[in-house]
Amino acid sequence: MDESERLQPERLQQSLGATARAARERLGLTQAQVAQRTGIAPNLYGRIERGGMMPAVPTLRKLALTLVISADALLALRREDVTASVQAPAPQGQLSPELLHLVGMLRGWSPAKVKRLIRVLRVLEKEPEDE
Repeated sequence: MDESERLQPERLQQSLGATARAARERLGLTQAQVAQRTGIAPNLYGRIERGGMMPAVPTLRKLALTLVISADALLALRREDVTASVQAPAPQGQLSPELLHLVGMLRGWSPAKVKRLIRVLRVLEKEPEDE
């Protein structure tokens, strides 16, 4: 399924409902128990599980806490779609996997080590490509 299909509201509601149902069943809870713990009417929670409505953000948060599941999972977000924290570095754009790996390695290096690498790269840059 491509990104445009995953983001259609109806598909998102259905996915959220199925995920909520699976999480509820994993915990051995009834719809009424989840509704009570979340602070919403049981019929409203039933509609969410059936994919008939999208909960408001505060309700989504309560559902995640009640069902002991991340909001990312409820919203069908993949790990590669989002970062875990606002403190994480900004995305690097469309870098190749090799460059992303290199950037990840460099993050832990000291400034002196990075300067040495830059000197090596400048030497390599002047050499002709050997393919």
